[in-house]
Order: sequence, then structure tokens, then C-alpha cells
Amino acid sequence: MLVIVFCAFFQVMCAKKNELKDFPHGYTPQEIGLLLSERFVPSEHFLHRKQWIHYPEVCAHLGALRFAGNINNELLIYKLQNRFEPLFSSEVDKLPPKNHVDMNMFGSLPLELYKITHDQRYYDLGMTYADSQWEVPEEASKEEKNWADKGYSWQTRLWIDDMYMITIVQSQAYLVTGDRKYIDRTARQMVLYLDELQMPNGLFYHAPDVPFYWGRGNGWMAAGMAELLGVLPAVNPDRARIMEGYVTMMRSLKKFQGEDGMWKQLVDDPECWSETSGSAMFTYAMIVGVNNGWLDASYVPVVKNAWMALVSYINEEGDMTEICVGTNKKNDRQYYYDRPRMIGDFHGQAPMLWCAAELISD
Repeated sequence: MLVIVFCAFFQVMCAKKNELKDFPHGYTPQEIGLLLSERFVPSEHFLHRKQWIHYPEVCAHLGALRFAGNINNELLIYKLQNRFEPLFSSEVDKLPPKNHVDMNMFGSLPLELYKITHDQRYYDLGMTYADSQWEVPEEASKEEKNWADKGYSWQTRLWIDDMYMITIVQSQAYLVTGDRKYIDRTARQMVLYLDELQMPNGLFYHAPDVPFYWGRGNGWMAAGMAELLGVLPAVNPDRARIMEGYVTMMRSLKKFQGEDGMWKQLVDDPECWSETSGSAMFTYAMIVGVNNGWLDASYVPVVKNAWMALVSYINEEGDMTEICVGTNKKNDRQYYYDRPRMIGDFHGQAPMLWCAAELISD
């Protein structure tokens, strides 16, 4: 009897997953992923302080690589490799320093390229970023050293953004090395952030002293948990706690989705404007959940409505619109209302590429 029930459940989930591959012309993940990837390849670098490759570009590059791999587009992979290649020579000065959570996540990109090419240069470069996220520099502050003494990354700051930035590079390090220390310490880090920042409604404050449910900030958390759970071994002692936090958040997000299929700049504020980068991150986290069987079939229409809505925000040039500009924390509701809205910013292009890649994954 249990076998019959399991087989029936499996058949239902497979049918629902197939529904996530059924989109009309102009809205298919293949079309959108290719449009955004080709838009990304020749684009200018997104630099921090006009000096170093910044995390939004890394996220977009990662998304394009995953998309290209999932559709077996060798030409696109070649173009994306060529975009990175100058960072070994003429653009080496654009490599980020290893001094901040937003900088160190760069290592996830060369590690993704290593997974594709097995070129040792990518491995050597990427691992320096993964390892230095836990190697405390002499000039570290007392607070940073205190975090390290507790077994956490010295780059801990309890901003929700961190739980993608740390998760993505440490997960990549685990995948290329097989060394459990990378994934185990990341899971423990995630539990810290869940305990400190997740509220009973499943959403997350931007920081302990900023009690607002900022859209993209919550998006980083949603995507970070999805990324981590996708590679975290079943035997990890923190897996159940992280899954609990993830499912609780997804239930809340389903409740707060607008009739237009989108989520707001402040997730719980229906009067706030619909924002694309956070909405795309939520959509990505749900797609991963459905594909892995963590979320039930009720999430399929949520995902489909969100994807269809998000595609409508892409203009003729292949640029997302209504993207919140880079945002620091501030204990002021109006601050989040008034953030400028960007067009084509990698903060928005990237998660749409993640969605496209995950929608076509097996």
C-alpha cells in the first residue's frame, strides 16, 4: 500500500514539474535565458568603487553559465569563458580583494568554470576566495575575530544578503573538493542567521536593527537556502533546521504574492511597488523546491504566475525593469519606498537567468 501511495505521489509531482516546462512562445525559459545571456556576454563590467568585479556581475555570469550548460550550448559557454579569461591577464587588477563577504563570493564563478572545464587555473583562483572567508586576517576587528572564535566566518555581519554570498562560494568549494568542512560550516552559518533574523511569519528582517522585510534581501535568503539545500548531505545535522526555515519562508511568500504575480519592494506592504529582483529570487527558490520535491504541487501556479509576470518586465533590449538599486540597511520605511529603480541592472538580470536555468533542468 505504501508503495502504491508513493508511486502515485511521484507521478503527481512529475506531472507538476512538467507543467513548469509548458510556457507560450515568447515566455519559454529557453527564449528568455538565451536573450538575457546574449545580452550579458558583451556588457561592461559591473565594478565596485570603479575597481573590482562586483557580486551582481558574478551572479549574472553564474546564471548564464548554468543556463548554457543546461541547454548544452557550447558556443555560449565558450563566449562566457572568453569574458572571464582577461581576469587572468590584462584585467587581473579587477579581481576583488578577499576582505568582505560581497568580495569573497567572487570565488563561486571560477569554481563554476572549473566544474565545466577542469582547468586548474579556475580551481586555484576560486579556492583562495573560499578559504580566505574563514582565514582571519591580522587586521580583522575584535568583532570579526569573535565570530571566528565561535566557528563562524570572520565576515559575519548578520545582514540577510550574506546568506547567499557565503553559501554560494562555500557550496561550490564543497562540490569541487568533496571536503565536508566547506558545506558543514556553511550550514552552521545558515542556522545562525535563521535564528537571528527569521521572524515567526517566515520572513527576514534586513538586519537585527532594521525591522523591515526588504524584497531583494529576503530574496538572497530564499536563494541561499535553496542553493544550500540542493547540495547539503542528508546526514548533515543542520539540514532539518534549514529545511524548516526554507519551507516556512516559502509558505509566507505564497501568501504575500500579489494578484499580478509579483512581490513588493517591502514584501508585507501591499501599498509598496512591485520589484523584479526579489520577485525573481523568490521564484527561483520555489522552482528549486518543486524540482526537488520539497514543495508540493500548490506552488506550481505560484511559480508560473510569477514567471509570466516577470517576463513582462523585460524590455525589447533584453533588460529587466523595476529593479531596486543596491541597498544598504536603514531603519526607515520610507527609505525602502524611495530607492531608485534601475533598468538592466545585474541584480535583476541574474535571478532571471537562475530561473531560466532551473526551469529547463532535468
